[in-house]
Amino acid sequence: MIETLEIQVNNHKYQVSRGITLEEIASQFQKNYRYPIILAKVNNILKELTSQVTDKSHIEFLDLTTREGNRSHISGLTYILIYAIKKLYGKSANAIVQHSLDKGIYFETNFKLTSSKVASIKEEMKKIVEMDMPITKMTIDRLEAIDYFEKIGEDVKAGVLRYNTNTYITLYRLGNYYNYFYSLMPSSTSKLGAFDLTYIKEDGFLLQFPTTYIPDKIKKYEPHPGMFEVFQEYRDWAKIMHVENSVDLNRVISSGKISDLIRIDETLQSNKLLMLARRINENKDKIRIVLLAGPSSSGKTTTSKKLCMFLQSFGLHPKVLSMDDYFVEREENPKDEKGNPDYECLEAIDLNLFDSQLGDLLSGKEVKIPTFNFSLGKKEYHNTMKLEKNDIIVIEGIHAIDPKILTNIPRENKFKIYISALTELNMDNQNRVSTTDNRLLRRIIRDNRTRGYDVEHTLKSWPSVRAGEEKYIFPFQDEPDYTINSALIYEIGVLKTYVEPLLYSVPNDSPYYEEAKRLINFLRLFLPVPSDDVPKDSILREFIGNGCFHD
Repeated sequence: MIETLEIQVNNHKYQVSRGITLEEIASQFQKNYRYPIILAKVNNILKELTSQVTDKSHIEFLDLTTREGNRSHISGLTYILIYAIKKLYGKSANAIVQHSLDKGIYFETNFKLTSSKVASIKEEMKKIVEMDMPITKMTIDRLEAIDYFEKIGEDVKAGVLRYNTNTYITLYRLGNYYNYFYSLMPSSTSKLGAFDLTYIKEDGFLLQFPTTYIPDKIKKYEPHPGMFEVFQEYRDWAKIMHVENSVDLNRVISSGKISDLIRIDETLQSNKLLMLARRINENKDKIRIVLLAGPSSSGKTTTSKKLCMFLQSFGLHPKVLSMDDYFVEREENPKDEKGNPDYECLEAIDLNLFDSQLGDLLSGKEVKIPTFNFSLGKKEYHNTMKLEKNDIIVIEGIHAIDPKILTNIPRENKFKIYISALTELNMDNQNRVSTTDNRLLRRIIRDNRTRGYDVEHTLKSWPSVRAGEEKYIFPFQDEPDYTINSALIYEIGVLKTYVEPLLYSVPNDSPYYEEAKRLINFLRLFLPVPSDDVPKDSILREFIGNGCFHD
């Protein structure tokens, strides 16, 4: 007699055989989804489709329009990419993940590329997808896995596992190739049809894929030479300090040399701001306004204050304005498509007032500057401003580099700066550290410390924050005159000590439990770094506290 049990899918109850796989159940519901089902949540726990159902369960299926499904899709594509390369060019051939680039991931190879080779890799990946090859999950002894990766020349992968304290670890098999991935994987290659490859240079190419923001198509690659240069510069820094992945960082920490790394890293970043201030000073006859924008938790406040300090060292007198003080009155705030106040949109700013006041300031007039009272939802006028000789205006705000602001002021009088935490530090050759995750960890800590928000509140608001960035910030990344990378090579180790206890507070029945667990598992790959040696003027202090620019 076949034993049955009850499951619930999409608010409907069904009877199924005990031991049935999620894959078998998903096949019955795929018609209700526009994109392939990749993963499932079973009683709020994220599961791969190869998992069996053995108890009464509430099941939620996930496709690539979800963050979890999209993340698994990218990991699966990375796996078949590496598999295709080794099949075409030999076991020693490899592609190493570098960084995000224009809604894709930039890889570099250990062999010379041509556009035709990239096309061949793409065709081989398509064949692998069509073959519907299973991606098999297996649990093995950690020491056995280390030995395997050492034998095939994957020393970085072996190094990652050396710092893993688990007795057993999970590997994935595709054909005769085994690999370790931080994310859960699709059950087979047939679910990975949506991708593209673009040749960039003789040792680099771009893997492109649908995103949760653009699920219907692969975005056409648009070169962003400025952003690419910033990532490359960060990578050069990492090479200087011999820290290019989590293994290198853990080695520095465990050897007791982290203090030296912190000092070097902070010095390099301060030097960049000093050179930027020098550049502005050399053009002070033209530059009257410095505009600084960036996504959430990029370190805009600290950067603007440090920049002002360096500008002062050249004899300039920065006057700081925040675009947040120019919000329209709360009752006039625009609504989003759901009828909720949209505080991120450009129309939430009183542009007429902002543009006219900046024009008046540059013409030598004294102006009553607003301060937005967030408790009352209105602007108040307590302060005045008038520009004197050597005064320069520094403006911080989410829309600061949008070309639609200050259109009445000549472009040569404006200097635009974009800032973001563009980490180049990855876990290993195929598992990257997301720049978004880096900023999210910063925000969780700051929200809790300065606003009293718990982790669930931050995780709940994060998708809307990201959506605002996609709409109002990222389209203008080519607009700035200068891009600042606020990521610090050592910072994940410091953030770990502050954020881990907060993440553990998320209960297992929370809708944000799996995201918290994912971040915990990610942080386990890094050794902790005490904050004692973090300078008081570091960008990190904006988030962890006890800095000279913040309360």
